[in-house]
Amino acid sequence: MERWRYPRFFTENISESSAVITGEDVKHIVSVLRMRRGDLAVLCDGKLADHLAEFEGADGDCCTFRIIEKSVNQAEPNIYLRLFQAMPKGDKMEFIVQKAVECGAAEIIPIFTKRCVSRPDEKQMRKKLPRYQKIALEAAKQCGRGIVPTVGAAVEFTELKRFISEENTGIMFYECSDIPLKSAVSEFKRNVDIVIGSEGGFEVAEAEELQKLGFASVSLGKRILRCETAPIAAISILMNMTGNM
Repeated sequence: MERWRYPRFFTENISESSAVITGEDVKHIVSVLRMRRGDLAVLCDGKLADHLAEFEGADGDCCTFRIIEKSVNQAEPNIYLRLFQAMPKGDKMEFIVQKAVECGAAEIIPIFTKRCVSRPDEKQMRKKLPRYQKIALEAAKQCGRGIVPTVGAAVEFTELKRFISEENTGIMFYECSDIPLKSAVSEFKRNVDIVIGSEGGFEVAEAEELQKLGFASVSLGKRILRCETAPIAAISILMNMTGNM
């Protein structure tokens, strides 16, 4: 059955036989999709389980569904990819979050490097994060993900080391590197961390620090990509190399 044809929603309110959807999705189901009794949807619990379900009706601020069958989500990569993205100017981060989720990233963490022009303060970031997370949710629905990727709070470059683990494959995509990814990394661990710079790239000291932390310095080719293009290209290449494309 071509499940991608049906609308997709995330909800934790799923049992063996029924499910309930509340919140903003109710308005979308009732007023936008105008779903009728018997219409089908795919409901995901956010833990890799998809449920084909039949719409039963809406009552106030909730919609109820009857579960038809349960299956393991097929869209999730077999690697957990975390993107550390240097904060770009304007609304580019919104685009990056959306496309990174579509391409398979499981987590996105904004970072502030020395060449970041945009440096929103803590209060401004608290306003941006809910927007980023909503974009991640909508992207996850659109592309059939089995989880809702998270967008973490922004951190300074100097704080990166507290995220680093020997259990992870670390990759820095660096404009001054000339080493192809396939030459720099011969095999991948289950967890993969990638770091992408801002419009001005990384300072030499930052690149050196990342290498000290165990990150492979890798090139994305001879063309200089925009900071919003680089993470999409990098994730796509990694997904292909690990058999997830």
